[in-house]
Amino acid sequence: MSSKNKAKTPEQIQYEQLQKKHETQRPILKNCIRAFWVGGTICVIGQAVTYFYIYFFDFTEQTAGNPTVATMVFFAMLLTGFGVYDRLGQFAGAGSAVPVTGFGNAVISSAIEHRSEGFVTGVGGNIFKLAGSVIIFGVFSAFLVALIKTILIKWGGL
Repeated sequence: MSSKNKAKTPEQIQYEQLQKKHETQRPILKNCIRAFWVGGTICVIGQAVTYFYIYFFDFTEQTAGNPTVATMVFFAMLLTGFGVYDRLGQFAGAGSAVPVTGFGNAVISSAIEHRSEGFVTGVGGNIFKLAGSVIIFGVFSAFLVALIKTILIKWGGL
């Protein structure tokens, strides 16, 4: 039987009322606006980097994506190393974690956290601890999408 269905004692009811009274209210709308603006700014910077590669290095719109992603991840890692991206993450929440820069932050944060254990067992052993699941599920999802596309094109006549 779940704990929600059990009758609560008067002490539990009193404690819940006290907890609700002292609980800090989270500014949800304010947090959403911060996340929107910071995430949007990161995307605008990414678009500027894309245009930089197109204009100065003669990439096309299709081929500029890979160096743009690598550049944005590098920027995030650099800013994380200087402690700037962590403050940005505290301010913006998901606005800094959802773009690809959040991946760079997750990778380098693990490396920084375990650097005192040495380069091999500390940094090398823990650098993909947080980002490993992202890589695995990303590769697996890409495989499934490619498999479905291949099946539809080969046998579906699309």
